[in-house]
Amino acid sequence: MTSKTTFIGFGEAAKAFAAGAAFTPVRHAFDLKTLNPITCEAKRFDYNQANVAGATTLQAALESANFVLSLVTADQALTAAASAAPLLTKGAYFFDMNSVAPQTKQASGAMIEASGAHYVDVAIMAPVHPARTSVSLLVSGPAAHEGAVALVALGFSNVRIVGDKVGAAASIKMLRSILIKGIEALSAEVTLAAFDGGVLDEVVMALGGDWATRLDYNLDRMMVHGGRRSEEMSEVVRTLAHLGHDGMMSQSTATTQAAIGVLGLKDPPQGLTQKLLAIKAALQPKLAHAS
Repeated sequence: MTSKTTFIGFGEAAKAFAAGAAFTPVRHAFDLKTLNPITCEAKRFDYNQANVAGATTLQAALESANFVLSLVTADQALTAAASAAPLLTKGAYFFDMNSVAPQTKQASGAMIEASGAHYVDVAIMAPVHPARTSVSLLVSGPAAHEGAVALVALGFSNVRIVGDKVGAAASIKMLRSILIKGIEALSAEVTLAAFDGGVLDEVVMALGGDWATRLDYNLDRMMVHGGRRSEEMSEVVRTLAHLGHDGMMSQSTATTQAAIGVLGLKDPPQGLTQKLLAIKAALQPKLAHAS
């Protein structure tokens, strides 16, 4: 029997995995952007580049699929699971690779398992470029062992099981993000203030070590992925609230990430100073409108 792998959502991560994995010959994908006249042609181009068959409906994409990789935005993760559950082949593996709170994954897992499919909580622990399928993956849930074996068979080479409960992998990802995304937000705050104060070089020098490189990289990530990181940090806040913490600093991180991401600077210039100049230029119309 020929195996079939399906991607739900075909953005950066799905494209990276499709290009670098030893996936089965039958590969399908469904992305909501194909239903939008403005974005459908670009998404069809992505399918063709990755040698993936793009489906016009989720039902067509999931028909007879053995392995399903859910890679949507955080706010769509639960909806994707709810929509997929009644359409899944019994015994199929549903890999929830989305950056969401553990309770979101638990709700998704309950729906997937009720359909007769296997749910696997997967946390992607690093940028997908340039690693592609060698990126670090944490997996958890009752089907974690079998799911890990399947992921390795699909070409993923850095898979680690972290527990038999859905939400364990997600918890590690969420709590780690407090620090990683929080430092990114602080990087924007300190560099923008130092730039406005005319002391950027001195502040970077005072920090020492490799901070010049780190600040540049952190700002780059926010400019390209700030919107997505903000959504993830909102899930972090939900995670913290569930654990009895107020998540005040994480909420601030979400706000800062969104403020940089919304500027639309998806192709950042080289160098920290040039990035700051681009951000300042993009902020001017917003500041003028606000005044």
